[in-house]
Amino acid sequence: MTNPTVSPERGPNQGRPALRLPPEYTERTPGRPFDPVAHQRDLGREGPVHEVAMNDGDRAWLITGHEQVRALLADPRLSSDRFRSTRLVQKMPVELRKRLIAPSVRAGNFLAMDPPDHTRYRRLLTGQFTVRRMRGLEPRIHAIVTSHLDAMIAAGSPADLVPAFALPVPSLVICELLGVHYEDRAGFEARTSTLLRLDAPVEDIVRAADEQRAFLLELVRRKRVEPADDLLSGLIEAEAALTDDELANIANLLLIAGHETTANMLALGTFALLEHPAELARLQADPSLADGAVEELLRYLSIVHLGPIRLTLEEVEVAGVTIPADATVVISLPMANRDPRTYQDPDALAVTRPRVSHLAFGHGIHQCLGQQLARVEMAVAFTELLRRLPGLRLALPAGDVPLRSDMLVYGVHSLPVAWDDAI
Repeated sequence: MTNPTVSPERGPNQGRPALRLPPEYTERTPGRPFDPVAHQRDLGREGPVHEVAMNDGDRAWLITGHEQVRALLADPRLSSDRFRSTRLVQKMPVELRKRLIAPSVRAGNFLAMDPPDHTRYRRLLTGQFTVRRMRGLEPRIHAIVTSHLDAMIAAGSPADLVPAFALPVPSLVICELLGVHYEDRAGFEARTSTLLRLDAPVEDIVRAADEQRAFLLELVRRKRVEPADDLLSGLIEAEAALTDDELANIANLLLIAGHETTANMLALGTFALLEHPAELARLQADPSLADGAVEELLRYLSIVHLGPIRLTLEEVEVAGVTIPADATVVISLPMANRDPRTYQDPDALAVTRPRVSHLAFGHGIHQCLGQQLARVEMAVAFTELLRRLPGLRLALPAGDVPLRSDMLVYGVHSLPVAWDDAI
């Protein structure tokens, strides 16, 4: 899986990919860990479309308005496939370019595809991620959440919520869904961390990607011989024409998206609730608010803090601004989800906010396939966490919580917490 916020241009650090946009577009303001990046907020106040300079001097268009983001994510004139741009391909370091253009690597990577190729893969996977099936997983998710809370309680307060709860819960769920041995989690979690680092050297990205690919190819070959009741075996049965490369790359996308995003929402969402005690108290007092609270946290936090990225296939006019063909368009989901033209009091976290449409899962043909699974996981996890750990609180000053500004998926690297006598 390639990092869409990493530029293929070599910067001053040879061998280290430069950010498409300078660090000020991803670094959070001290003391304001839940708000969009200050530089993005400043631009957003000026209007919904902004021409900006990337690290290599190239131009990009940053989109901050909710209406404009929603429209562009559904616009067929914008492509998810950066290989349609000779300009972008030529900027890639040679060693990265050779790997990324290989058919074996591109096969099945539907996030970087346009119709009709994207449509074929999306149709295959949609049947595996029905709302009914995801809801059917709720008892198993509840058991996984309970077992990890039992372990936390047995070990005693305090604990780091990330390795003890937020990361292993969605990791175990996606492992069971895909048919991955859970004991292999340390390897794929470490490789995923490298692939999502904004400052990872090219050689580290290539090595992690190759190791991940080898791991998943072996998994696919095993499933062909020994199918089981899991999603990967189901894909093999449903579409015999899928190659090992296609299946391995599909599994890679699902494995990364299935644990990284939910894990960071659980940790950052808990942090946000602890820093908003009135909202925390409302949710604790009325667990029926959990589904709405999840939607509000998704809107409020928007953990993909820079992206998705699109390429214009032709000239596009957005809010009176003309964006030329073959231009890079950077979507700001955090700003779109805080747009005052769409939301009342958008900078407030309100778990009782009436249900509103947000863009945390994207929009259009690339809208997140696993969004229903993520919703179920978060609703169960937040409800049980707050029920079983009374007096839950930070075990360090809020300003000392390490933030993931250096990662594509925002969150916290760790979250030490304490609690009173547990249930």
